[in-house]
Amino acid sequence: MSAKFPTPIVQFGTSRFLQAHFDLFVDEALRQGQAVGPITVVQSSGDASRSGRLAALAADDGYPVRIRGLENGAIIDRQQKVRSVTRALSTATDWPKITAIVVNEAEYIVSNTGDAGYAPQPADKADEFSQQMSFPAKLRLLLRDRFLAHGRPITILPMELIPGNGAVLRACILALAANDDSDFLDWLENRVIWANSLVDRIVSEPIDPAGAICEPYALWAVEHQQGLILPCLHPSIELVDTLDRIEALKLFILNLGHTWLADRWQRQGSDTRLSVVKFLDDTETFNALQELYENEVIPGFAAANMEDTARSYLATTLDRFRNPFLDHRLADIAQNHRQKIERRIQGFMHWAHSHGDTTKKPALAAMINKVPAP
Repeated sequence: MSAKFPTPIVQFGTSRFLQAHFDLFVDEALRQGQAVGPITVVQSSGDASRSGRLAALAADDGYPVRIRGLENGAIIDRQQKVRSVTRALSTATDWPKITAIVVNEAEYIVSNTGDAGYAPQPADKADEFSQQMSFPAKLRLLLRDRFLAHGRPITILPMELIPGNGAVLRACILALAANDDSDFLDWLENRVIWANSLVDRIVSEPIDPAGAICEPYALWAVEHQQGLILPCLHPSIELVDTLDRIEALKLFILNLGHTWLADRWQRQGSDTRLSVVKFLDDTETFNALQELYENEVIPGFAAANMEDTARSYLATTLDRFRNPFLDHRLADIAQNHRQKIERRIQGFMHWAHSHGDTTKKPALAAMINKVPAP
């Protein structure tokens, strides 16, 4: 679909998470006159099997997002249409169009391409576009074209679940551009804003061909820096001085709990239909999860002077886990399990120890010890 007017936001990634998170935020902000404008979505993987999703994302009547769960004790079950996406393209077939949009229209670039999108590829250092490039390599070419055209500043807002995601993406781009013109390197370092951010919302099911089912809870925390202006205002967006505390809560309570549940699920037979809420109907599993949090996780937050905050976040997390409306399948959570154990379980052990926590953590340690080497 061709946009009816410029799209100041270019989004790399078509996941159901983005559909029910950032795209929904922008849609709601646009209705209140609180967003810079609509979105061009770019599929960076080039997966032809998802062409139907691309078309549906930019349909004139939008795509559906259904929000179901508990909020402040009240049952939420509503569906709304998201119309913030007015153009959807693929790097595999639309590279010249994407380049023109990034050069001429974009004020913000948002991404959530997953770990796979950042994986280095042999084609990355080429000076001409190849679909085989990683996302950072593609972005380097787009930014270089923008610099050569007019050099206007731009803000980059990665949403990948990578600590310090803005700094990580910046480092990737600078490394790939190491042999480029020094003026371009200076522009990347001083005229481009690379923002660290953290996202949180359970998006449990897709709606075909585009759309998703999600919980009421949502968060997009963005780390403030000089010159940063957000692309929209929304109650679920927080501009914070540092992401450290929010990141620790999400990664080491919510994400850690998900990974522990996935690990237990794998050891008990791996029924692909089983959801988190059904798994926690088992009293033994729920009690074991609570014991894990109380005996192995909370002491780490106590050592970091975050016990009260952690307990409050934990109570919210357990309610989110037991949302009766969400079919959040353990098979989905278990994807990339080894990497998640390293980031969430082993990462927590190091973080807790760095804050002086010396308590024993046998269940967490057992998960680390059984993970095979890559």
